[in-house]
Amino acid sequence: MKQVIFWGTRGSLPTAPTGQVIREKIIAALAAANGRSFRNRDALEQFVGGLPFTVNNTFGGNSSCVEIVTDGPDHLVCDMGSGARPLGQSKIARYGTPNPQTYHIFISHLHWDHLMGFPFFAPMYIPGNHIVIHGCHQQLEEAVRMQMRAPCFPVDYSQAGARIDFDLMTPDLPHEIGGVRVTPKLQLHTGDSYGYRFDSAEKSVVYSTDSEHKLDDLASFDSFARFFAKADLVIFDAMYSLAEATSVKADWGHSSNVVGVELCQAAAAKRLALFHHEPAHDDAQLFRLFEESIRFEQITRGDRPPLDIVSAYDGLTINL
Repeated sequence: MKQVIFWGTRGSLPTAPTGQVIREKIIAALAAANGRSFRNRDALEQFVGGLPFTVNNTFGGNSSCVEIVTDGPDHLVCDMGSGARPLGQSKIARYGTPNPQTYHIFISHLHWDHLMGFPFFAPMYIPGNHIVIHGCHQQLEEAVRMQMRAPCFPVDYSQAGARIDFDLMTPDLPHEIGGVRVTPKLQLHTGDSYGYRFDSAEKSVVYSTDSEHKLDDLASFDSFARFFAKADLVIFDAMYSLAEATSVKADWGHSSNVVGVELCQAAAAKRLALFHHEPAHDDAQLFRLFEESIRFEQITRGDRPPLDIVSAYDGLTINL
C-alpha cells in the first residue's frame, strides 16, 4: 500500500459551506494581505499558502469515501458516500474508456450517508469494469439496489454497465483481496458497523468509522487496541468531542477525538486521522478539535513514541 486519499470526510450527510462562511474567509485573507503587493501569481500562491488552514482551505463537505492506493492494478475503496462521485470522475479522467478496471468497495454499514454516492459513481456505468462490493451485512445487495429503484432514483440498478458482484465477508476472518489482507471487525453502531484492517507486506491501514466506544468497557477497548496494533494509519470516527460523546450524544453510535488518541496510543499506532466530521461543525470548530487532540496526545504521551495526528479533509492524500 502506498497512499490513502480522502474523497469524503463528513459524517451523517454532505455539508456545503455557506456563502457567509466563504465571505468570512475572503475577509480574513484580505485583512492579512493589507498593505502588501504581489508581483505575480507565484507570490500570491506563496502568500495564500502561508495563511491558516481555516482561511485558505476547508475540511470539505462530502460524506465518507476513502481510497487505499496499492502497488497492484485493483482499486480499493472504503464506503461510497457522496465522495464517491469525485472519486469516480478522477478514475474516468485518468483511465478513460474503454479501459477495464476492477474496484473493490468495502462498506462499513448500510446507512445512507455511506451508500448515497454509488449511483453517481461513473465507473459503474462503463461496460468492462468490474465492481466487487464487500461487506458483512446480509442485506448488503438489497440496500445498494434499493436506492436505485423508483421513485428514489431515475436510473435503475439494472442499467449499470459494469459487472457488479457482492461478497459477504466473515468478521474477524482475514480475506485476501486485491493483493491485500483485509480483516473486518464488528463495531458498536445502530444496525451494526464494521471496521476494516488492511495489511500488506510492509504497511497497515485501519478504517474504523461509525463506532462508539464505551469508556467503562475495558474488554472492548483492549479488543480494538489489538485491532489497531502498530498500524501505520488509523482512520477513526472522531465525530464528537469527549463531552458530547459521553453526555447528550451518548448511544448515538459515534466516538470522540480523545478516545481515538487513547486507542492509538495503546495500540502503538503511528498515525491517527480524525474522520467522519460532525456536519454542524464549521472549519474553525473542526480545527479547534484537531488542536485539542494534539495537546491531549502530548500531555498523555508519557514515554511512548509520538502519535502523529491529522484531521482528514476532502482531497487529503497521505503517503504511507
